[in-house]
Amino acid sequence: MVDGTRSLARSGRRPREEWDWPAPSLLGGLGADARARLLGLGTRVRYDADRILIREADRTDFVLILLDGVVKATGRTQDGRDALLAVRMGGDLVGELAAVDGKPRSATVTTCGPLVARMVTRAAFLDCLRRDARIADAVNRAIVAKLRLANAHRINFTGCDVGTRLARVLHHLAMTYGERAGAGAVIHWPITQPELATLAGAAEPSVHKALRALRRSGAVATGYRSVRIEDLALLYRIAYPES
Repeated sequence: MVDGTRSLARSGRRPREEWDWPAPSLLGGLGADARARLLGLGTRVRYDADRILIREADRTDFVLILLDGVVKATGRTQDGRDALLAVRMGGDLVGELAAVDGKPRSATVTTCGPLVARMVTRAAFLDCLRRDARIADAVNRAIVAKLRLANAHRINFTGCDVGTRLARVLHHLAMTYGERAGAGAVIHWPITQPELATLAGAAEPSVHKALRALRRSGAVATGYRSVRIEDLALLYRIAYPES
């Protein structure tokens, strides 16, 4: 574990609790009183980057309420690769599926940088849901939103070429988790080209070629394990040419 608060202070960022929670997140959708009750559960924990918090197929009994930082959820494919399933950040909840049904973990969750969270036991989490209808409703809506997003992801990719799929992935990541910067956005956590390939449902060489095209267009810039959106409007036009 690390002192995530000191790490964030050195970066010039305020502690996450002082920010407005993103509206689509679980915490962002709760009223102040209900949010305070949820954040009163469990214990505060801090982790280094690249720390595995939840391992696929394990039987562990806690959920994590993310306060600050980013995690990625991955699943093991039949040929032994790690497929990137989702990205979650401050305001989100991870580990709730196994907490609700008591079954093994469905994915591995790994930190993408210093993380601050609240760790809540399954018993305390389920007791909270039974006692507080507003929190239970918010958790249910958050789970449904994740399922809807997964369905939309599959539908949006039907019939699209690799370049279009990659542009849609990057636009979604920028709009959901990026920090606006002028006409563009910065995606602050490290994201590799193999991870982009799994999100776009494409082979790595095809993603390399599509990224080169996006760079030439001026829509994105790339570095080592990093992507910066230079022009969100242009990226949107590439991602959704029929709009």
